[in-house]
Amino acid sequence: MFCDFDLHMPDRLDDALSVLTDEKGMPMAGGTNLLVDMRSRKETPASVIALGNVGELRGIHFNDERTTIGSRTTVSDLLQSTELVSSSPSLVEAAAVFAGQMVRNAATVGGNIACASPAADLVPPLLSLDAELMLVSASGSRTVPLADYYQGYKRNIRGKDELITQISWARLPENSVNMFYKLARRKGDAITIVGVAVTLSISNGICRKARIALGAVAPYVLRARESERRLEGQVISEELLCAAASQAARECCPIDDVRASATYRRHVVKALVGRLLSQSWNRLV
Repeated sequence: MFCDFDLHMPDRLDDALSVLTDEKGMPMAGGTNLLVDMRSRKETPASVIALGNVGELRGIHFNDERTTIGSRTTVSDLLQSTELVSSSPSLVEAAAVFAGQMVRNAATVGGNIACASPAADLVPPLLSLDAELMLVSASGSRTVPLADYYQGYKRNIRGKDELITQISWARLPENSVNMFYKLARRKGDAITIVGVAVTLSISNGICRKARIALGAVAPYVLRARESERRLEGQVISEELLCAAASQAARECCPIDDVRASATYRRHVVKALVGRLLSQSWNRLV
């Protein structure tokens, strides 16, 4: 059923990194994607580095300036954090509609990012929060913006010898709203048809910061940067929000599949971006 592979179960991050130097080795956190791909022979790693015993990769930490999440933090862990609800609500909203309870107990934040699915539920909220990733190898570490991490369908800049160890972002300024909405064929255990996350920060009626992240409408989760630029530095109005929503629909490049047509997805992007921007604006005024 599975390919033959060597299993490593390190207890420390250093030990995990030392065995990850094998070109055909693959890290596994929750395994909710990798094990399925191994069973179908889409992935045939020579070795698997199971990270379940590496405690230093799990946890949620806050200070006055930033929020930091260990890559092995589970989706259920997100739902148990009351401070995340107030500081980063879009991420909690995404966690609440992520698969089913058993999957949420195993699936990890780092794994959802690393699998690079265009429909990854946690990535739009993290993009809307300007999250950064810490990539660590046996030879060093580097920090990269999540917005620069993906290079195409299932392609990213992480080296074969690197692990995502943490995800962090700056706390939102005052007068900010952060929201997420997932459209799927049912409320639970459903793959996303369209996912939208929005962050809006205003001051004196002027948009100081806008982030619009779109899932399941391109080869990877992306930001609608031109739509964001239309908003930033401008006096907010309903007409401007509608124009930004239309621009976001033009920036995505969805496909037809068994869940929805490309035309429908583009229509939904316009509707959801417009709805979330309008709701955000109404909360801020």
